Amino acid sequence: MHHIVEDTEAVAAWAAEWIAEAVHGAVRHKGSCSLALSGGASPGKTYRKLAALWAVPWPQVEVFFSDERAVPPDSGESNYRMAREALLSQVPIPLARIHRMEAERSDLNAVAREYEALLPASLDVLLLGIGADGHTASLFPHAPALAESQRLVLAVVGGDPLVQRLTITPPVIARASRLLVIATGANKAAAVARALEGPDDVAGLPAQLARHGSWILDQPAAASLRGAGGHEAISPADAPS
Repeated sequence: MHHIVEDTEAVAAWAAEWIAEAVHGAVRHKGSCSLALSGGASPGKTYRKLAALWAVPWPQVEVFFSDERAVPPDSGESNYRMAREALLSQVPIPLARIHRMEAERSDLNAVAREYEALLPASLDVLLLGIGADGHTASLFPHAPALAESQRLVLAVVGGDPLVQRLTITPPVIARASRLLVIATGANKAAAVARALEGPDDVAGLPAQLARHGSWILDQPAAASLRGAGGHEAISPADAPS
């Protein structure tokens, strides 16, 4: 299911309320919530909005990450640093419940094994983005990791420029209880349309792994969808309950 809003600010507001509702639902159901965060500019805006929502039960949340570049945690390229500055340092989550990917370590394969041992059988809430090339997390087109069916976290090389990374794998995306994909900007329009409406081609467009989730799009990102002009912009109040 996809939802179209006017602009990036509206995407951030809608997504923040969606995440807050999903966290509340998990905590009501089982007393805790496993939440996996993603990197990128659009999630960053969402995290700042989320931090301002007063009623989220943060002490019951356990935080994970979908992927990370092989950089120190204080690097400007670190997904953890972005999430920490925009959200995690602003809300009352115990530090022991924040599980960053230690991708600055030399043995990324060992880190991947350790991290997948921390992950729950299924994440309660998973937040992802989509790149203009159709990647999601650090699963890039035609990467060997797309064929993984057993491992939950892998060390990979990808992106432009090519860098070492850690990423969750397709089984983690498939098993997530609630999944939200954020997409903003005209440069994402072609990939969004292929991901949501194109023929099955996970190898060429890894974001199709998440096509069963909820997608929140601004109007430029939705511009290539069939009939996109007929969609009305919705408000955060329309977030699913």
